[in-house]
Amino acid sequence: MTSFTHALESEVWKGLQEVSDPEIPSISIVEMGMVNGVRVEDNHVSIEFTPTFVGCPALKIIEKNIIDRISAIPGVESVDVQFVFEPRWTTDRISESGREKLRKFGILPPPKRAEDAWEIECPYCNSKNTTLDNLFGPTACRSIAYCRDCRNPFEAIKPI
Repeated sequence: MTSFTHALESEVWKGLQEVSDPEIPSISIVEMGMVNGVRVEDNHVSIEFTPTFVGCPALKIIEKNIIDRISAIPGVESVDVQFVFEPRWTTDRISESGREKLRKFGILPPPKRAEDAWEIECPYCNSKNTTLDNLFGPTACRSIAYCRDCRNPFEAIKPI
């Protein structure tokens, strides 16, 4: 790998940190663990991307946002995004910084490992005095919960 290619790949990863899931704008697709890899050949960039679930309605938006952001990097002549489903996405792939950003956004992150117990704790006041009001939230990967202490509704990412 030439130093130019290495530098360009580094810039691509920085650019991907600025692309968010349109449904959760506080966290990047990298922090969500959706980017499997970046390949730079000459001035062409290929990005391997795993969606959180197959039927995600935001895939075309995310793809466009990736292409727009990475195409703006000097030296990039073309970009393609390859959606792959192996390895499949799990909540284990969310980074520590991503988990913290979810909490600050008001969404309870899942347990660090999907097989760990799912304790519904309020992201606003950290109370465990909560109820899971609806397993099915606004997207397939989220649920709706309610905190009895601070009286705020909130979303929780399901462990997958």
